[in-house]
Amino acid sequence: MIKVSVESNKSHISKISILGHADYEEYGKDIVCSSVSSIVTTTVNGIYEIDNTYLNVEAKDEGNMIITILKEDKICDKLINNMLSLLSELEESYPENIKVK
Repeated sequence: MIKVSVESNKSHISKISILGHADYEEYGKDIVCSSVSSIVTTTVNGIYEIDNTYLNVEAKDEGNMIITILKEDKICDKLINNMLSLLSELEESYPENIKVK
């Protein structure tokens, strides 16, 4: 199961951890893993185009990622919230494979 954990301080999200594997299907055919990768990669790349100092991405190993939000930015904050909304929608369709908390 992919576990998405969100940490926040008083005013905004400070860290997002994405850990594990969906185990929906074998490697290369797992649509849940592919969806998570697409959602997160598209969001991070979009944010880097706007402000490459907004976040830090640390890839732990295959399938594990820590995103640290370094500052507040109205547009980038909206992109992060959109990413989390898309991951939550994916959780609704595949509750055995992804958990957003």
